[in-house]
Amino acid sequence: MSDPLRIAVVGVTGLIGRAIIRQAIGREDMRLLGIARRESALPDGARMEMIVADPSDWGDVLMQTKPDVLVSALGTTWSKAGKDEDAFRAVDHDLVVNTATAAHRAGVGHLIAISSVGADAASKNFYLKVKGEAERELLRCGIKRVDIFRPGLLLGDRVDDTRVAEGIGRIVSPITNLLMQGGLRKYRAISDDLVAQGVLGLCKRQAAGKFIHDHDGIRRAANALPKIADAGD
Repeated sequence: MSDPLRIAVVGVTGLIGRAIIRQAIGREDMRLLGIARRESALPDGARMEMIVADPSDWGDVLMQTKPDVLVSALGTTWSKAGKDEDAFRAVDHDLVVNTATAAHRAGVGHLIAISSVGADAASKNFYLKVKGEAERELLRCGIKRVDIFRPGLLLGDRVDDTRVAEGIGRIVSPITNLLMQGGLRKYRAISDDLVAQGVLGLCKRQAAGKFIHDHDGIRRAANALPKIADAGD
């Protein structure tokens, strides 16, 4: 058996980060390292290393641990940022880009980042503009393989973060997803666990390049994740 893939996750306490932990439970082909600014309880059955450090020290953590893959699931909300543009940009752009740059310096060869459907540096929507600007910098950060996920509405149970719009979306998504065909498919809602499976499904890809994955691409990546029994062979 080959050595397990070493995967560092920033944003590990958020919706997608916690889903990645759940989906990695029982896998012998992967080892997770969570890097966070605060402590957080792990899902039952999780076996992984957690390092709590100030974001200014994350580069040192990456340099010392030398992961094979960095997964960036960082992100805040307009509400959590106090509806302040600078505070929002500090997380969804600056922290995302700075961490990827530090990963490149540490020799990380693969970056997987969670962005958003509609991300566009030229957008008039502030949220989508910041996401697009971050994507642009990630594609230029020097890491040889970059995969960017652009999910639509994320469905899952958030911890201490109630979002009314997402609650409504969870209820109506089975209907709205059916209505979104053709070019609208990329806006379909998707579960946190499916996104996490897609992330882990791409972690073993080694071919260099820059790749953008929308709804259907994320689902294909999830289908590529070996089952636990197969992964242990």
